[in-house]
Amino acid sequence: MNLDLPKPYDRVKPYLLRLQDQWCDTLREEDDYGDFEEDQWEKPGGGGGRTRVLASRGHLEKAGVNFSHVRGDSLPPSATARRPELAGRPFHAMGVSLVVHPKNPHAPTSHANFRFFYAPAQNDQSARWWFGGGFDLTPHYPYPEDVIHWHRTAREACQPFGEGLYPKLKKWCDGYFFLKHRNETRGVGGLFFDDWDQPDFATAQAFWENVGNHFMPAYLPILQKRKNTPYRGRERNFQLYRRGRYVEFNLVYDRGTLFGLQSGGRTESILMSLPPMARWEYDWQAEPGSPEENLQKNYLHPREWLDELAPPKPNQSG
Repeated sequence: MNLDLPKPYDRVKPYLLRLQDQWCDTLREEDDYGDFEEDQWEKPGGGGGRTRVLASRGHLEKAGVNFSHVRGDSLPPSATARRPELAGRPFHAMGVSLVVHPKNPHAPTSHANFRFFYAPAQNDQSARWWFGGGFDLTPHYPYPEDVIHWHRTAREACQPFGEGLYPKLKKWCDGYFFLKHRNETRGVGGLFFDDWDQPDFATAQAFWENVGNHFMPAYLPILQKRKNTPYRGRERNFQLYRRGRYVEFNLVYDRGTLFGLQSGGRTESILMSLPPMARWEYDWQAEPGSPEENLQKNYLHPREWLDELAPPKPNQSG
């Protein structure tokens, strides 16, 4: 099955492949021990991808960076829930997804995903396309300065495309990465957008790429600061407990996981984002005044991080 895309959509795939290479090169250097194993795969009926996973005794307990480009004869329900007019249409779907699970409990888990959908013209229906993506941060032992840096970088990614964009996509992220059955966010948020096709293809692609280019500047300084922080068994146990929440979100709510499974994608690649180890404990309660309670009380609900945590601006008067 032909996977070539018509112009100008053919510029999307080279960018995603470069992004995968750049992220892998950076994480390999930061791990300082292991390397990525690459698994190239094909999807029966059209397409395939390259899955890269680093499982290390270094700083990164698990890191995965996947690229896929698949084609099908009919978009699955997860992709047409908000676009019912596209039900039954053939499609292209491509994207790069990343997840990093550091070994150190003080270094946060992070996730990024950038994707593109294209439905060719059919009968009297014109071609349709849209972008999606974003990145989010999931700390176990949060540091206010890390959260400020993360959200400042996210805001910088949006600013060239409009002052109101960062608040909109931050709110979208807070709403998406929310575990309803736990009444908590997965972490401290970031940016999220989907079905993005405004105002035109060139502008939408430029915005999408700019957000993708800002992920590593947002995450890398945090990883570098925290990956060597001393920790104890108690902190490791809490990290594994919080990873259980990560698993719950991905298996219950994540649309990317649902799309991959419903479209007949490669299961090993779809579930790459799950941590190598996690734990659950019945009705666990944090000790009052503990760092663990601090996470639960102060970080797992939507907040205007840049307004609340940023230091006050110096007085310019006089």
